[in-house]
Amino acid sequence: MFQNKRLIILDADGTTIDAYPAIEEAFARNGMTLGAEKSFQKRHHLFKYLGGLKEFPSIIRKNMRQKGRQKIVGSLTDVYRAEARLYPGIAELIKSLIAAPDIVVGLVTRNITNEPLETLRQLFARHDIDVAAMDFFDHVPLSEGKTAQFRATRERFNVNPARAFICGDEHKDYLAAICTGMHPFMVSYGFEDHGRLTEKFAVPDEVISRSSAELCSRVRHAFDMP
Repeated sequence: MFQNKRLIILDADGTTIDAYPAIEEAFARNGMTLGAEKSFQKRHHLFKYLGGLKEFPSIIRKNMRQKGRQKIVGSLTDVYRAEARLYPGIAELIKSLIAAPDIVVGLVTRNITNEPLETLRQLFARHDIDVAAMDFFDHVPLSEGKTAQFRATRERFNVNPARAFICGDEHKDYLAAICTGMHPFMVSYGFEDHGRLTEKFAVPDEVISRSSAELCSRVRHAFDMP
């Protein structure tokens, strides 16, 4: 039998954390221009993971080779720990979720800063959120997909998939939710915009929030929260 609780899995970058300004600042500290946010959303995964270079503009390819990935990741770590912010309303939502006795809440991230869980602990602490108060706080290596992690998290807490939810900003988050029988709360203000989600990956418009305020409203309504 399932326990009588509901589950929500939060994503970090692009869903709860306003990652674009942080990445933009990290690049600027290394003499590079990130470019317009709309363009960033079309090649987000390369910036997010700081991996392959073939789709980067030539000036960024050159500078990344010269300065090295680790230097940029170091800058990104510093920015995240000292300056990066949560989207408006997200901190209050997370605090409400943590305080609810019948909700299992936590975060699953693929953040690529140095010691990412410590980095995010410091970021959330600046918003008066103690990640130790969450039910789980997990990092997924880039070599692993989120589907297995989402399934393992739900099974760990023995929650009915019909009472389990996932918040994410990428089509892979949507697919992971569907593949594990959980409901997706998708957002289009993060690493993938509304057109990319709906037109390229057929994510239903009905599950997409265009702002953090809309996401917070949807989550509160689904969980019968004031």
